[in-house]
Amino acid sequence: MKALQYRTVGAAPEVVTVPDPEPGPGQVLLKVTAAGVCHSDIAVMSWPAEQLPFPLPLTLGHEGVGTVAALGDGVTGLAEGDAVAVYGPWGCGNCFMCAQGKENYCLRAAELGIRPPGLGAPGAIAEYMLVDSARHLVPLGGLDPVKTVPLTDAGLTPYHAIKRSLPKLVPGSTAVVIGTGGLGHVAIQLLRAMTAARVVALDVTEEKLALARTVGAHETVLSDASAAATVRDLTDGRGAEVVLDFVGAPPTTASAGAMAAVEGDVTIVGLGGGTLPVGFGALPYEVSVASPYWGTRAELIEVLDLARAGAVDVHVETYGLDEAPEAYERLHAGRIAGRAVILPNG
Repeated sequence: MKALQYRTVGAAPEVVTVPDPEPGPGQVLLKVTAAGVCHSDIAVMSWPAEQLPFPLPLTLGHEGVGTVAALGDGVTGLAEGDAVAVYGPWGCGNCFMCAQGKENYCLRAAELGIRPPGLGAPGAIAEYMLVDSARHLVPLGGLDPVKTVPLTDAGLTPYHAIKRSLPKLVPGSTAVVIGTGGLGHVAIQLLRAMTAARVVALDVTEEKLALARTVGAHETVLSDASAAATVRDLTDGRGAEVVLDFVGAPPTTASAGAMAAVEGDVTIVGLGGGTLPVGFGALPYEVSVASPYWGTRAELIEVLDLARAGAVDVHVETYGLDEAPEAYERLHAGRIAGRAVILPNG
């Protein structure tokens, strides 16, 4: 089968031919319908060899949707042809966090060598992929696979981040979304669907801010050195109760802290390497800073329910498998509006 692999540290990913996978006991083989392209992959491909926690080559793609092609021994509850989405943050299933359904925070994954598809295990940008357990599959229930595949990360991750701050997103509150790309433009829609907060979107170009307005942002602000002051002006000096930073670079994390309200939440989602000092006087009183990771399987089910209700419409650009390297080039250059989706069997 064909697959997109990251094969050499520092090199661009390549489309290659690899052996067709076969499911072992407990595993599920999917024929991939759609796979998402994410900035996290670019971050991983920028790491030096000594930082890579897994061997190469690696088949990319941690957002996957497909149909069940074959079942390994002992798998129940699924049938060939079922349309499913892949829950990506695989865990051991048995530790304290996994017992709560929080496999994204599995306590034993590193020890046991369990890694997500496309981030250590073979991923979804291929004609077929292996899923380690049926519990990591969620029925599509009639959803469009192309529009749905980004929700497994670009929907689940902001949903998890927003959900933890819901008590602060009351009428009269302000939520800021920094970075309106793959995750950010979904976050805006989730905030509008789940809360009564005013949504302020920040990005570096008017084109990106236009997308933010299209998907529901009440206000848009250029993300520059004056952005924090502009947000404070918009809130009569109060600041934002919730700031969601989907870039995570040093300039944006600094802006996030500067625009947070007293008792506000700053959530750093992006992998841009920025940090935010916490200490008396460094931030307004009682500001909380968090860096969450992905979300739970139950939350993925909730995100797909929101999609069925029409609350989320992901803007996608589609590419064939042979065009997947180009999709990564365009993403790296900031030329993707929304999310790039690969159709390996399209």
